[in-house]
Amino acid sequence: MRDCSNNRRGFDRVLMAVAATFLTVSASSAFAQDTPRSNASELAIDAAIPRPEPANVPPPTASDFKADTTAAVPDAAKPADVKPAEVQATEAKPVDAKPVDAKPADVVTAPATKPADAPKTDTAVAPAAATPAPATATAPAATLAPATAAAPAAEPAKAASNVAAEDQPVADKLREQLASKSLRTFDRKNERAAAEKFYSARDYAPVFTKAGKLTDTGKGVIARLKDAAADGLDASDYPVPDFTAATTPDALADAELKLAASMLDYARQAQSGRMHWSQVSADILYPEHPIDPAEVFANVTSAKDASAALDGYNPPQKLYKELKKKLAELRGQGEGPVITIADGPTLRYVPARKKQAAVEMDDPRVSDLRNKLGITEDTDSTKYDATVARAVEKFQSSVDLKPTGVLDERTVKALNNPKRDRQIDTVIVNMERWRWLPRQLGAASVGNAYVILNIPDYTLKVMQNGAQVWTTRVVTGKPGQHATPLLTETMKYITVNPTWNVPPSIIYNEYLPALQQDPTVLQRMGLKLERNRDGSIHVSQPPGEANALGRIRFNFPNKFLVYQHDTPDKYLFAKDERAFSHGCMRVQNPDQYASVLLNITEPNQHYTPERIRSMYGSSEVDLKFPTPIPVNITYQTAFVDDAGKLQIRRDIYGRDATMLSLLRNGRGKDLETVVAHAQPSYARPPSSSLPPGVNVAGDNSGFGSSGPNFFERLFGGFGQPEPQPVRRGQAQQQRRVITR
Repeated sequence: MRDCSNNRRGFDRVLMAVAATFLTVSASSAFAQDTPRSNASELAIDAAIPRPEPANVPPPTASDFKADTTAAVPDAAKPADVKPAEVQATEAKPVDAKPVDAKPADVVTAPATKPADAPKTDTAVAPAAATPAPATATAPAATLAPATAAAPAAEPAKAASNVAAEDQPVADKLREQLASKSLRTFDRKNERAAAEKFYSARDYAPVFTKAGKLTDTGKGVIARLKDAAADGLDASDYPVPDFTAATTPDALADAELKLAASMLDYARQAQSGRMHWSQVSADILYPEHPIDPAEVFANVTSAKDASAALDGYNPPQKLYKELKKKLAELRGQGEGPVITIADGPTLRYVPARKKQAAVEMDDPRVSDLRNKLGITEDTDSTKYDATVARAVEKFQSSVDLKPTGVLDERTVKALNNPKRDRQIDTVIVNMERWRWLPRQLGAASVGNAYVILNIPDYTLKVMQNGAQVWTTRVVTGKPGQHATPLLTETMKYITVNPTWNVPPSIIYNEYLPALQQDPTVLQRMGLKLERNRDGSIHVSQPPGEANALGRIRFNFPNKFLVYQHDTPDKYLFAKDERAFSHGCMRVQNPDQYASVLLNITEPNQHYTPERIRSMYGSSEVDLKFPTPIPVNITYQTAFVDDAGKLQIRRDIYGRDATMLSLLRNGRGKDLETVVAHAQPSYARPPSSSLPPGVNVAGDNSGFGSSGPNFFERLFGGFGQPEPQPVRRGQAQQQRRVITR
């Protein structure tokens, strides 16, 4: 018994010594790397027991010893039974390995079942338990930590893989150029911002080239830019870089951005025009509809046909497309070969006289001349007859040559030189004006109905569902300060039996000077003169058959204070040119016009011209439209008629000449700048003395210095809802209207 007890005590001392050694090594491991070894015993421990990294290996616990000793202590001396993988699995979980002070009872519990075998483990336990654990724990600590830190560094390389390897150098240059403050490729800030956003979203990969070669998108954009002249634009305004000469990433990136800038320039000018309408005149006002550069990038680059997508920014209206077709024909680019008239002797036609037959010269050039001028009769005839002479005379008039009907040298030159022909110029400026108009001319809720008035043609048309519903003749403003303005507004209501309130310009420029000559002239004209509280003069004409506005006024509130109306001077509609008003538009058949509009907005009411005329009387009647109808006042000196023939009208206001001059002066993109014009004033004119003998109706206290301005008198207040259709008596006719 004594011997067993002694052996047991010896075994316990060995195990406790080993445990103490482990605890000592663990506690001092933080300083093991830097603390110098001062004696041989420490050096021996270093050699026998490798120390783990202090940050990665936890101190041993009781469970560590149990894992190594509870199996079969007698076999502990066998190295093959102590597997490092088992220890590694234990040490690989640092969160579970908490430092715990080793207790003697914990250490000796396992081997108590077989004390006879205990001595075999006196020398084997320490190396077997201590050696594998540090070795297996140290290796992961040295390899896993750097691998974890390197993982985030691999992310940029993964993102860059979205760009093809052959395009990556160009993408890098695009990134550099777009980040550079010195980049001047884009003239507008919003367009540069859109380019930066577009290219950054695609990791700066080029869109117009791939591996240095043009893509289908790039080819489509270039084709559209080079064909800009077909839409009345100037191809030189949209330069195309030479991609064949771009052999370096720098050059390809530069060409990419230049083509993108030209694409945006084309889209912007195709949609809104090369010049802003304010550059032409102060009496033009159309709604703005600029492009969204980001939308252009997305639309064109994602389209199957980039050329067609870019072409879509041109006006979609039928009349514009017809002008485009005629422009190609005038330039000799229509169907069939270009016809050139050869030089030769002067040709003329002499009509028959009493004793002399008509003289028809014969020349082989005449057959070409017939085809050139569109003569469909006897196209192969070489006789210079009356039909040919009339066609030549008409052509001469269109190009500002003396209309003689004689085919001379100047006429032949004009026939063969269409590039600067007056008709081509006229078509081009008309196409430009179409860009100012809204893309949607009508009101969608009523079949895209709208009114379109052409000033030089003196006609008004009502359109619905793409077809003409009704048309009539109109009288427009005189050239000069009384020119009818160009605008787009919405007609909100019509007034039957309107009061005419004479505009101040007519009062002070025409009526007051007339009163100096004849103090009774206004009274004899049926006009009522009043003095307002502020001393200004107001002249009006009550409703009636002789009223200057006739029986109906069509109201579409606008800053120019113009409207459409009836007139008692019906004889003017028989004239070919009808520019006689002070700016407003007189309608030939107002009762029909009113019924057409009302039936569009209120189809269930079944208005007729007879019903409209039944409202004629001495009291104003306002008829409000449930759905306002857009009114587009245009200036079309060139248009294609229903028969497909190009019609040219006289430039009565000089708008064509002004626009051609601006387009030729070389100002380029400066023409897109908005020009600020003085806004019309609604203030009352100054008071003026009246000559003796003038009949003054009396002070109108209701329109003193705090009363409504001219616009409010005309349209009932800017932006305010109009009253429901009601009939009002004479005592309610205090609302005054100003006309031009």
